[in-house]
Amino acid sequence: MTTTAFKEPVRQTSPDAAPREPRRRTGRLRRASLPYLLLLPALLLELLVHLVPMVIGIVMSFKELTQFYIRDWSSAPWSGLGNYKVSVNFDAPVGEALLHSFFVTVGFTLLSVGLCWLIGTAAAICMQDTFRGRGLLRALFLVPYALPVYAAVITWVFMFQHDNGLVNHVLHDQLHLTGKPSFWLIGDNSFYALLTVSVWKGWPFAFLIVMAGLQNIPRELYEAAALDGAGMWQQIRRITLPSLRPVNQVLVLVLFLWTFNDFNTPYVLFGRSAPEAADLISVHIYQASFVTWNFGTGSAMSVLLLLFLLVVTGGYLLFTSRGRRAPADV
Repeated sequence: MTTTAFKEPVRQTSPDAAPREPRRRTGRLRRASLPYLLLLPALLLELLVHLVPMVIGIVMSFKELTQFYIRDWSSAPWSGLGNYKVSVNFDAPVGEALLHSFFVTVGFTLLSVGLCWLIGTAAAICMQDTFRGRGLLRALFLVPYALPVYAAVITWVFMFQHDNGLVNHVLHDQLHLTGKPSFWLIGDNSFYALLTVSVWKGWPFAFLIVMAGLQNIPRELYEAAALDGAGMWQQIRRITLPSLRPVNQVLVLVLFLWTFNDFNTPYVLFGRSAPEAADLISVHIYQASFVTWNFGTGSAMSVLLLLFLLVVTGGYLLFTSRGRRAPADV
């Protein structure tokens, strides 16, 4: 009996089989580098638009840059920390005015951010229930945020006019809440006018963010709380606000940075020279740079403002991150 031995067929290797592994590595490398290549144009624009002017501004803060050196600012004499010493000398007129503007900006920012968050959160909670006309109200609430800043603020300028403004017409002529028409764009009332415009313009953003955060809260939690006898305020306190904590942490930080650095609103509302009661630090730095033509001192003030915002932002993020880790550690 004869047995036939079956031999395994010999596989012929093609010349393209050897470099297959390097080709795979090249493909993986291309796929891994694709996101960075897509981000490269944005990074370059960010470098040109923000980082380069920031570095130039820091260099300018160490120079005695006035109107005599505008054509060639690099030829301005070096002053070292002289501009910073002038800015933080609170016994001198320049430092005293900067400190006053800083306190005005802090008070204005805290009130504006608090009111924007409160009104936006209340409106978002009210818009959660289904009723007729809810979509129209949501669209109307977003109108102040969608309008261009200049068009909206100029409209408020006409409304705050002393003789024929809508605000005095309603408060004095119709409601008789004031003894005489008020000047809203000068004097102490300018602070309240600026605060009104800022809140009117900023609360729709808080409304939009909080409303998006409310969509992630399961409705079953409210139904279970209602069965346990919890009222509306208890549900807001025990369910809504704790669930919105991560959203509110980001929202408050963004509103703070936007409001503290806001330049368009006071500039359009009051012009180049803001009243003392509404002298925000952004307009104050503009006046120190482009009105008095002392760009070195204005650059030093800008760097001090940047350092302050970096410290506040870092402290806020550190505090909120500890608050998020505390429940997990327990």
